[in-house]
Amino acid sequence: MRAGGIGYRLSIPVSTYEKLPSEGDVLLYSHLAVREKDVRLYGFASEGERVLFRVLLGARGIGPAGALAIMSGSSPEEFARAVVEEDYEALSRIRGVGKKTARRIVAEIKEDIIAFKERFLAGAPSADTAMRDAVMALVSLGLPRNIARKRVERARKEHAGADVETLVRLVLSESVG
Repeated sequence: MRAGGIGYRLSIPVSTYEKLPSEGDVLLYSHLAVREKDVRLYGFASEGERVLFRVLLGARGIGPAGALAIMSGSSPEEFARAVVEEDYEALSRIRGVGKKTARRIVAEIKEDIIAFKERFLAGAPSADTAMRDAVMALVSLGLPRNIARKRVERARKEHAGADVETLVRLVLSESVG
């Protein structure tokens, strides 16, 4: 990234990457992390993503790399729902989040996630549960999130009313075939 003739390296979550145009100017919300011998910039497509990143940093044991991994493995809506509903199973399906980390996230930042949800996700359309769960299952199997989402949407159009298992099976059979 270049700004004012100076080049910067920013680490971004997958959700931000998916929103970047192929060319032209881009507005990113940044977070500067300064450690003893390290200075890093993190970029986000929206103020909400940056706030979520900062909330995640408030959980013990989650650093910037872990926060980016969580944000890349789950949409803000999916993550907030899982935390608020204390859905440890859904949280544990995110790459890099085990059962202990899932419990720590809920215990330490649930109130901040509720505030985040009220501020940034109020009125956001709720995702179809079967589609959301199918995407999360495919991501946990190693499929990139954006590809999983597109393939699940296509399978859902062809098979309206399909349950999670059917959607996952359809996507996997498409990937193999």
